[in-house]
Amino acid sequence: MLLSSCPIKGKVTGMHLAPILCVLLATGSLGIDTLQAKVVPNNLEPDRIVVYKKTAGEDLDLHIFLPKDWRASDTRPGAVFFFGGGWVSGTPSQFYPQCHLLAGHGMVAICAQYRTQKSHGTDPRMCVEDGKSALRWIHEHADELGIDMDRFAIGGGSAGGHVAAATHFCKGFDATGEDTRVPTTGDALLLYNPVLDNGPGEYGHGRVKQYWKQISPAHNIEEPVPPILYMLGTKDSLITVETARRFQKTVEAAGGRLELKLHEGAPHGFFNRKPHLEKTNEELIGFLRGLGWIKD
Repeated sequence: MLLSSCPIKGKVTGMHLAPILCVLLATGSLGIDTLQAKVVPNNLEPDRIVVYKKTAGEDLDLHIFLPKDWRASDTRPGAVFFFGGGWVSGTPSQFYPQCHLLAGHGMVAICAQYRTQKSHGTDPRMCVEDGKSALRWIHEHADELGIDMDRFAIGGGSAGGHVAAATHFCKGFDATGEDTRVPTTGDALLLYNPVLDNGPGEYGHGRVKQYWKQISPAHNIEEPVPPILYMLGTKDSLITVETARRFQKTVEAAGGRLELKLHEGAPHGFFNRKPHLEKTNEELIGFLRGLGWIKD
């Protein structure tokens, strides 16, 4: 049964899409996850919800937004987004506005659920593991989703930005039994006040200090580096402009390109709040247009 024939919001189990598709802070404080994970109320709904991974206690979903003229035979650019919340909490609906926007520009856009401390009692390693599982599932079902995996971006905000970048850059953190030959890399990164440096003194170090060098994107950059869009508020109390510029230099030293968009006076988690939502959306579309993935 094809994706196009499934009911809207129909959940399906995810290992074989075509046959069954219709079917905290380093101190340990949880305060900031509430700020970052806040979702601006909207009436947006995904076109499909599919299960990409089964875990103890709960299936993990992908919330898929499709262009109005979508067909399974398409080969469209795509993107997947991971929500923020300090690896503690959060919901895929945080990136509904961005996915709705990209679907309107002809892309297949996806919001991914992943395990967090509050939902499953997990640590950041499991968050990255789920990110890699999601990428592998999308790769394996790209033909049914109508996605060109040579034009696929990985994105996210705050800790979700970390999941996105670590999924691409960091080795290991693979789920038992998955085919590690299936790539977990993207052709672009779309990052909103992301956690990229997990070293001493940086956000989240206390939660990952036993393995921080392995899970820190800033310490695992290798060529080739995909184009990166990095959006950050200058008043972010967790991710400093200095940290962002240091990451930019690391990317450029590896032969990559990073567009750093600084939003004057904006705090952490700014990107889904007015007036920043409109501005970051403009930057998102401009970046993807520059890649030649979308047209006016």
